[in-house]
Amino acid sequence: MLDDAGRILTEVADFVCGYPLFFTLIGGGLMLLIYSRFISIRRIPQAIKTLRQSKATGHGEISSAQALASAIAATVGMGNIAGVAIALAMGGPGAIFWMWVSALVGMSTKYHEGVLAVKYRSYDQQGRPLGGPMHIIRNALSSRWLPLASLFAVAGMFGTLCIINANQLTEATVSTISNFTQIENPLLVKMVIGIAIASIVTLVVVGGVKRIATVATVLVPFMVGAYFLLVLIIVAIHITEAPAAIRSIVSEAFSLRAGWGALIGIAIIGARRAALVNDAGVGTASIMHGTSANRQPVREGLVAMLGPAIDSGFVCTLTALALILCGDLTATSPDGTNRGLSMAMNAFGGAIPGGQYMLMVIVACFAISSMFSYSFYGSRCASYLFGRRGEKYYVAFFIATLVIFAVIPLNAAVGLCDLFYALMAIPNMIMLIRLRKHVKAESDAYFNT
Repeated sequence: MLDDAGRILTEVADFVCGYPLFFTLIGGGLMLLIYSRFISIRRIPQAIKTLRQSKATGHGEISSAQALASAIAATVGMGNIAGVAIALAMGGPGAIFWMWVSALVGMSTKYHEGVLAVKYRSYDQQGRPLGGPMHIIRNALSSRWLPLASLFAVAGMFGTLCIINANQLTEATVSTISNFTQIENPLLVKMVIGIAIASIVTLVVVGGVKRIATVATVLVPFMVGAYFLLVLIIVAIHITEAPAAIRSIVSEAFSLRAGWGALIGIAIIGARRAALVNDAGVGTASIMHGTSANRQPVREGLVAMLGPAIDSGFVCTLTALALILCGDLTATSPDGTNRGLSMAMNAFGGAIPGGQYMLMVIVACFAISSMFSYSFYGSRCASYLFGRRGEKYYVAFFIATLVIFAVIPLNAAVGLCDLFYALMAIPNMIMLIRLRKHVKAESDAYFNT
């Protein structure tokens, strides 16, 4: 009975998180991109300038730059490595081009989320700013839309549980340890690793959003910079092959050798992977950006839109270059994140002596940093539904799940979490499309003064 229920749940989640979620995020994002007259492309220089000038000047908990770092800490995770490996295995180098296109679409979505997060945030009795789709819906739309706010909050509590990160980080660590010694009791080792992960996360998240932002501001530049240097070494070793690798990304994106159907399939693979990596349209980033001390919604939107450029654009491109240059793209099956990660570790290990262990350290940073921010997202969803006390209980629940999901099989649990992920995107995209005119009015007023 339980096996059948788990199988059905997995099938439902696979369907909902497939093309329906893809068209919700990409289709809705494309609509916002066109409606905003490609603001996420036209205003990139101004966004970078705004980020450099970002300081906590208003009433909030963190600066815009800290909010961006914390949001990136959530999205730059295993998907930027394993997800790219799977995209390459399924769609070839051309899929990466469509990840870039999806990143541009996602930037427009994140811009709208950032603007609305500041314009329509709430404040609790202690004066804390509260952001996120649930507060935007409550403050900007009529009461008949409140069920969407509750739907997002419920889905957010479960969709932000770091099930895959906890499990795959544990599996990768066990695999690395097994290279040096025989593991007699894998279950015990996994539990110890899970407790270690939970302990690290606890030290950060109990300090609230300020500590999360402080750690993210240091950790994100370090882990992205370290990853860049690692890939730079690989590119230097294969420098004569690098131009061909870059050309293959563009040329195979429009290849008609296998027909129009294959071309469309490659585009969907790349765009779908990027959408699932950068979280644009899911609504979580607006929870973080809503806590910013920035008083100007458009400035927050400009900072927020840089997120997809960094994770789906820059970090995913680094992974793609490394794997195209020295990876075996035929060795990975699209049936699991762990195999995508194994493909990446084999490629880095083959290119650089000890490269797989350097990558493992970076992967650990990617995975754990995601846990910091996602615990905050879930706790704010719990706070919306149950008040400040619910927020505290949720944090304890979140930390406990890190140990649990490091040890147990996860097919049904991952399916359930993915389903909630989709249920976050639906109300958020409805809200963004309904309020697109509000964003346009704010943008016109800001840029025309």
